[in-house]
Amino acid sequence: MKNAGELSRRQILAAAGFAGLTTLTGCGGGDGAADSKDLSKKQNGAMKEYRAGQRFKAARPLSFSMLHNDNPVYPLKKGWLFWKEVTQRTGITLQPLDVPLADYEKKRSVLIGAGDAPFLIPKTYHPSEVAFVSSGAILPVSDYTHLMPNYRAKVRKWRLEPELDSIRQSDGKYYLLPGLHEKPKAGYSLSFRTDVLDRHGLSLPTTWDEVYDVLTALRQEYPGKYPWTDRWSTNTPFPCGALFSYLGQAYGVKAGWTYDNISFDTKAHRFVFTAAQDEYRAMVEFLRKIVAEKLLDPESFTQQDDQAVQKLLAEKSYVISANPQELVQNYRYNLNKQVKGVKIEMVPVPLGPAGPIVLSGVRLENGVMISSRALKSDSFVAMMQFVDWLWYSDEGQEFCKWGVEGVTYTKSGDTYRLKPGISLMGSAPDAPKDLQKDYGFFNGVFTYGGSWKLVSSSFGPDEKKFQDAMSQRRQLPVDPAHPLQSAEQEQATLWDTPLKDHAIQNTLKFVLGKRPMSEWNAYLGELKAKNMQQLVDLHNKAYERFKKENG
Repeated sequence: MKNAGELSRRQILAAAGFAGLTTLTGCGGGDGAADSKDLSKKQNGAMKEYRAGQRFKAARPLSFSMLHNDNPVYPLKKGWLFWKEVTQRTGITLQPLDVPLADYEKKRSVLIGAGDAPFLIPKTYHPSEVAFVSSGAILPVSDYTHLMPNYRAKVRKWRLEPELDSIRQSDGKYYLLPGLHEKPKAGYSLSFRTDVLDRHGLSLPTTWDEVYDVLTALRQEYPGKYPWTDRWSTNTPFPCGALFSYLGQAYGVKAGWTYDNISFDTKAHRFVFTAAQDEYRAMVEFLRKIVAEKLLDPESFTQQDDQAVQKLLAEKSYVISANPQELVQNYRYNLNKQVKGVKIEMVPVPLGPAGPIVLSGVRLENGVMISSRALKSDSFVAMMQFVDWLWYSDEGQEFCKWGVEGVTYTKSGDTYRLKPGISLMGSAPDAPKDLQKDYGFFNGVFTYGGSWKLVSSSFGPDEKKFQDAMSQRRQLPVDPAHPLQSAEQEQATLWDTPLKDHAIQNTLKFVLGKRPMSEWNAYLGELKAKNMQQLVDLHNKAYERFKKENG
């Protein structure tokens, strides 16, 4: 899931002749299987005794090319302290090929297809890497994790093997080094004008039934208004992507930004079509009731974000989806400039039929692909050691996030404080410097994943309260690995998009009352006519095959 503003978060022992770590074994196996590959001529600049917790320092100065996703919130500057400090600490000079955020995925595909991609290709969300597997343009990075002691230590300590198995391909390997999280991190939920609730003797809801009751009471108090208007509907295939994501979680189904045609049914031990599940229908029926009773603005599904926020600021509505940054920097800050005594709070995701859960897969984040061209370099081992340190070591992750101690921040125990005059995401609006814009730290290309202590170190009071509540919930099991072979992948792609489009379009028709729920069975028939069952069977065949070969 992508946060608003992309304020997103972040990889050794050499092979032949180096002291090895015990191989980690997941269901798919094969991690570190490059022991059979001769890397003896690819150790230029590598450390011979590189271990977890040790700073990487190249034996001689080296440079590595890297694709850089340029965020308009903090556009790249060559003078960032980040670049200078990376070189000073590690002896590595990064050579970023800067690509605007809006063009990043397209440009990445063109470069990889032409064989011109930089060695390091970060900010890649699974399953984007799958498209490049069959051509051999990117490395099966699981073959080289024996060069990455920090990465492997975190996988072992946090028991992330099942998550990694879920991104393996039909050859049992994975082609993306993902960001690794110790704990699931939730992002979005509903926010309420608590001063308005207090005025009418209403409490913050903890369940979706209570959400319905609060909205109904607000509608009665303000009959000419929709109490709830929402956002995050444009530039996404699933309108109201945040809302559907966390509402779907309450019903135990993938929806919104987390939607995938295929889900694993833990009771039946088989993959099923997500938007045909009974739980999915129950979610749709609930939201349909909310819209039908004029508790949710139907324009939510088509309007621009600015329109939704303006309705909140103009007090035409009192409820809106939020993430912690938007809550503090946008809603609360701007409301307080124009309305006296405003209070607005974000609630933990309201509970539904599925109980206190979070969906699976949220401990892996976007990550780094490695161009196959990099393997031809005589500095390949040093590059993998560097990636391991910068993206996966505790020191590297702290550096990428907070910068240089004494220069950009101070630390007391586990508490980080920005130096006076430096702001982060609006924390000090009048500060002359910004940690991202002026120094290059907290950059989504480098800053993701990590221990809960580090991830939570930048939480404000609102996010800390929200995340503490969400972290107590049970994470559902990760869907088992079911990689498709290349021919199967091509076939699945042909079926997948028309099915997804039809599912999303009709989800909205049902929710908005443009199609009666009595036509649900007809809708299922339409999915079958678009090869729903064939797609499901294809994934189950792959699941059984992978289980048999790697179980």
